[in-house]
Amino acid sequence: MKARMNLKMMITLLAVMTVLVACNSKSVSSTTGWKYNDPKNGGFEVAPYQEQITGPGLVFVEGGRFTMGRAEEDVMKDWDNFPRTVTVSSFYMDETEVTNLAYLEYLHWLELVYIPVDLQSVYYAALPDTACWRDKLSYNEPWVDAYLRHPSFRYYPVVGVSWNQAVKYCAWRTDRVNEQILADLGLVNLTNEPTAEGHFNTEAYLLYSDYEQNSDKRLQYITTGEERNARMEDGILLPSYRLPTEAEWEYAALGLIGNTLDGRILDRRTYPWNGQVTRTDDNKYMGSFVLNVRRARGDYMGVAGALNDNSTRTGSVYDYWPNDYGLYGMAGNVAEWVMDVYRPLMHDDMSELDPFRGNVYETVKLLDDGTIDDRDEQGNVPKVPVSDFKNDRRRNYRSANNINYLDGDWASAIDLDGDSWQRKNNEKATSNMYDKSEYPKGSYSLVADNARVVKGGSWKDIHYYASPGNRRYLDQDESTAYIGFRCAMTRLGSQKTK
Repeated sequence: MKARMNLKMMITLLAVMTVLVACNSKSVSSTTGWKYNDPKNGGFEVAPYQEQITGPGLVFVEGGRFTMGRAEEDVMKDWDNFPRTVTVSSFYMDETEVTNLAYLEYLHWLELVYIPVDLQSVYYAALPDTACWRDKLSYNEPWVDAYLRHPSFRYYPVVGVSWNQAVKYCAWRTDRVNEQILADLGLVNLTNEPTAEGHFNTEAYLLYSDYEQNSDKRLQYITTGEERNARMEDGILLPSYRLPTEAEWEYAALGLIGNTLDGRILDRRTYPWNGQVTRTDDNKYMGSFVLNVRRARGDYMGVAGALNDNSTRTGSVYDYWPNDYGLYGMAGNVAEWVMDVYRPLMHDDMSELDPFRGNVYETVKLLDDGTIDDRDEQGNVPKVPVSDFKNDRRRNYRSANNINYLDGDWASAIDLDGDSWQRKNNEKATSNMYDKSEYPKGSYSLVADNARVVKGGSWKDIHYYASPGNRRYLDQDESTAYIGFRCAMTRLGSQKTK
C-alpha cells in the first residue's frame, strides 16, 4: 500500500527530522507568533512529523462503524452476543498469529537476561504449556515434545500460552521494537548482554531523566545544548503492542473494507469473506475449504490424495488467503485471546465507541518526596492503582478498577438459601460478585473477573466458531492447544494513512 511506510524509510525520515531540529527550523506559532526551535525565543521545540509508522509485523486496519455480534443462529444457546452497532477507531494488528519462532525469540531473550541473575522464575513463567497437547485417549506425545521448538513448526502459531503470558509478550515486544528504532538512530547502543535491572524499557526511558543509554549520539536541547533522551513529543517511539479488544478483533476479522460502496455495506458477512459457506468457488480450488477447522465428526484434514487443509492440527500461519485487510488466519487454525473480560450480557452496557470491559487504571509509583520509584528487580517501572480518593470528583470515572462497572452488585450473589452471602455473614456489601476470593468455595459464578474472551475458530472446532461474531471464554491463567494470540497497536492521530 502506497500509504504504508516501512520502518527503514521512517528511520531515514527521523534522521532528517533530527537534523532539521538541530538547524533550528523557523516555524512560527499561530498562537503567540513566537518562533519554534529558536534558542533566542525560549527554545520551544517542535519536531518535524508526518505520521505514525507501521511497526514490524503489523497491518493497518482502517476503523469505522459495523454491526458487532452474532451473525448466525445461536446453536450454543448462550444468548450472550446480540447484534449491536458500534464504531471502532483505526488501529494496527499483526498480519498473522504469533508464531513458535517469534515466541522462541522472546524466550531466548528472557533466558539471556534473567537466568544469570538467579531470576529463573521469570523465564519459566513464560514457557508455554506443551503438555496442553495431551489427550487421555489420543497419541499426541510428538507434539508435546516437538511442536514448540522443532524447525518444522517455526511458522505455526504458538499455543499453550495463557492470557497472562500473552500480555507479557506484548510488553516485551514493545521494548524491543522501540529499542531497535533508537539504536538505528544511534540514540542507544544495543548490547549482547542486557541485564535484568538495566535492559531497555520504554517507560523507564521516557520517565527517568538519568536513564543510561551508552551512546555517544544524543538529542540536544536547543536552548542549553544539554543532551537529552528522545521524548514522546519527538514522535520517534511507537505506542505499546497489546492484545486487541474484542471489538477490534471482530471488526478486523470481518474485513468489511472490501465489501462496501460509498459508505454502504453491500452484504453483511458471516465469515471473513463473502457468502455463507466455508468452501471456495475459485475455479482452480473449487470446493476446497478456505480455513483450518474440523470438517466433520472425525474428519480433520480430508482424504489421502485430496487433503483439504494439509494439517491434522494447526497449520502454517500463511496456509490460507488473507482477508481484505491482509490478515491471515482470522477464521481458523487457532482461536485467539483478546483483552476483554467476559460478561454474558456485556452488549447491554457496552460503549458504542471502542467498546471494552476490563479497564484497571494504573499510575507510576511515587516515593514520599514525589519522585518516581526505582525500577523493580525485573527492570519494570513500578505501578499502583489510581487512587480512588483523588477521583471522587471526576465525572468520567471514580474507581481504578472498572471491570465490574454496571455489573456485579452484591445483592445478585445469592446462595441456596436465597440470601446474599455478605448479608448472611454480616459482611460489608461489595461489587465483587465475580471475585472468587470473596466467597466460600463453590458459591461463586463460573464467569469470574479473570475470565477473558476468546475469539475465532480453531483446528479442532466446528465451523460455528469461524464466524467472527461468536465468542467464548477461558480463565486468563489457563491455556489450551487450540488458543493462540496476535498483537495489536493503537493508531495515533489521523484515522487514515497518508
